[in-house]
Amino acid sequence: MFDKILIANRGEIALRVIRACREMGIASVAVHSTADADAMHVRMADESVCIGPPSGTESYLSVPAIISACEITGAGAIHPGYGFLSENANFVQIVEDHALTFIGPSAEHIRMMGDKITAKETMRALGVPCVPGSEGGVPDLDTARVVAEEIGYPVIIKATAGGGGRGMKLARTAADLDTAFRTARSESKAAFGNDEVYIEKYLGKPRHIEIQVFGDGKGNAVHLGERDCSLQRRHQKVFEEAPGPAIDAETRARIGATCADAVARIGYSGAGTIEFLYENGEFYFIEMNTRLQVEHPVTEAVFGVDLVREQIRIAQGESLSFSQDDLQVNGHAIEVRINAEKLPNFSPCPGRVQTFHAPGGLGVRMDSALYGGYSIPPYYDSLIGKLIVHGRDRPEALARLRRALGELVVDGIDTTVPLFDALLQEPDIQTGNYDIHWLEHWLEKGFGKG
Repeated sequence: MFDKILIANRGEIALRVIRACREMGIASVAVHSTADADAMHVRMADESVCIGPPSGTESYLSVPAIISACEITGAGAIHPGYGFLSENANFVQIVEDHALTFIGPSAEHIRMMGDKITAKETMRALGVPCVPGSEGGVPDLDTARVVAEEIGYPVIIKATAGGGGRGMKLARTAADLDTAFRTARSESKAAFGNDEVYIEKYLGKPRHIEIQVFGDGKGNAVHLGERDCSLQRRHQKVFEEAPGPAIDAETRARIGATCADAVARIGYSGAGTIEFLYENGEFYFIEMNTRLQVEHPVTEAVFGVDLVREQIRIAQGESLSFSQDDLQVNGHAIEVRINAEKLPNFSPCPGRVQTFHAPGGLGVRMDSALYGGYSIPPYYDSLIGKLIVHGRDRPEALARLRRALGELVVDGIDTTVPLFDALLQEPDIQTGNYDIHWLEHWLEKGFGKG
């Protein structure tokens, strides 16, 4: 067993890992920038090390500083959380070169899934259904025209190294293709230093469904059902639930078994999420995230497992602590992401939190690093908390979410809580009748502008 784990992250996910370590009797080390000296993860960890100035590039993304922090504290393993270095294969290789353990998949698997084209080719070979599109990168506009005509409009151009909606452009007709192709390549080059793009068929009204998988690196793997993450703004998830309102038990078992088999065959180790677009009863692979997801708590709620604890166990060389038959869906869970943002424009709203009160009661979980008097720094993501509720069924979970939002107090800054108060009044949300375009269309109608 690890004696000490360093958490190469901040905020609520750092707290999440610290709590798992404490339950397992493992000492924790927090790293922090100068801007985070008073952060809650620094206060809760057994030890802390300052690794640089406020800029993420000079602190949380500084590989030498993180490796040095391990050497100073004697930490033998690193948990990356999500974001920052969590899917950086070069970082994983450096960690291993320093005789440390990375709590996550191998550098090989991160590289394999980090490139969208390689990931798609790999998954197709493993029997995972994929969106029709180019076989690989599209080098020029002439090739793009040929591919688009073959698969049929509308099409979407995506950066091979992309994420978060950057380097992604829609061409509804042939007349749109030139501008969309050039813009996607330009954005990709600026954001990722790589202008390679590929083309896929654009689906009209799909849902965003992701399958949680877990492998032990020994050829064993399971799936933990699906999460519906269709409610998105600018390709950023804001509301996630499990199980998905549109997925029945037979469909869940079918796609889950396909995903578990795929990761078992490549010898995958740790947590992973295989993401799909789902339309008219069919799944289309879009990407695999080789890390813990922000929305992992809804899966924990319905399956009753601690995914971080399992990550640590697997990194220690142990086998999975549960089999597929052990995993049964229990009730319904929903997560909403609370951001420090000013509505209706969703502009970041850092500042001093005067009062913070987390909701409680049966089936309510609040993952947050806030406390009264804490000053939210302007240098990082605006996510300040995740409110997760669990009920015996979806109506009970919705009712519990409505009640919990009413109890949540964050004074001194603006948050996105009013967004969720309004969403819960919508009939489509109450019935689960939405797709990946629903929220954008709803916002365009004027939410918060009156």
